[in-house]
Amino acid sequence: SAQIADLQQKLLDADNGDRAKQRWDSIATILEAKCALKYLLGELVSSKVQESKLQSSLEQSQASCSDVQKMLMEERNHAAELETAFQNQILVQEQQHQEKV
Repeated sequence: SAQIADLQQKLLDADNGDRAKQRWDSIATILEAKCALKYLLGELVSSKVQESKLQSSLEQSQASCSDVQKMLMEERNHAAELETAFQNQILVQEQQHQEKV
């Protein structure tokens, strides 16, 4: 029973795929061609709008990434400056300690 149900489902899936292809292959009148063309143009416009939104999102993400990279570089530079200052303080403390000893 399970195998029969599986085969029936496969036939239905194949039939649905064939129907879509047959619809395009069976366009016989200008009215059907106009409807098909109208549908395709609608899909094209929808795709272009989606592409535009994705492109805008990508540009915003790139700008945000650039800002974060700049902030990271600034923080690294600041950390390096602090480390240098702390190293200098350590040297001064060591020298003072040596003088005391």
